[in-house]
Amino acid sequence: MVDGRKPRPAFAPWDRRALPGLFDVEESARRVGAYAWLEMRLFEALGGWIATVPELDVKLVLGRHCYHHAWHAEQLQQRLPELREMNPARLTLPANEGIVAFAEALIEPEAAEQTIEKLVGVFRVLLPRTIAAYTYHLNGTSTITDAPTIRTLNFLLQDEFEDWREGEMLLQSLIKTPEQIERASNRAKSLEALIVVAGGIAGAGTLGEEVNESENKSEAVPE
Repeated sequence: MVDGRKPRPAFAPWDRRALPGLFDVEESARRVGAYAWLEMRLFEALGGWIATVPELDVKLVLGRHCYHHAWHAEQLQQRLPELREMNPARLTLPANEGIVAFAEALIEPEAAEQTIEKLVGVFRVLLPRTIAAYTYHLNGTSTITDAPTIRTLNFLLQDEFEDWREGEMLLQSLIKTPEQIERASNRAKSLEALIVVAGGIAGAGTLGEEVNESENKSEAVPE
């Protein structure tokens, strides 16, 4: 016989969610703010390139993708007041000086003949990094205490995967000669070197490596 005086457990027997996640509120807010900052830089970069790329199909894709990143930044910023009772603008910061240097290098190609360099930076270097970082954050976030962040990251990852796939297809259609192969390779190599120094899009420990958290936080810089 069931004891009616015994309280029911908090979760159903098949629910094995863990209460604590990998991040406290402060660390989650720091990471989300860093993601929002970078998504806004992507919006600005892709939007600026629309006027300079001569290929119409690339122009149309960049036009769609840039608004995906603007929406991502908006969604992430909406999480910040809930994660920390502060002004979201004060939390929307690059992770460190290294990621600022990476973002500046990413945006650098302006010439009409540099379409390959533009696309390699976004689709072969940055988006694989955002997908990895968002997936790590998603997997490490408590489904009980931070379900809204999980929902936001799932939406973002859907866009990032689809955008990465479309961008890679564009690149494969553009890279046809040994000279173009070398351009793409050199561009990816130079940007990878910068983002590795930065530690990833959220700074050192982006994918959970052991880091000195106080040192990581001290590297954050204002926009």
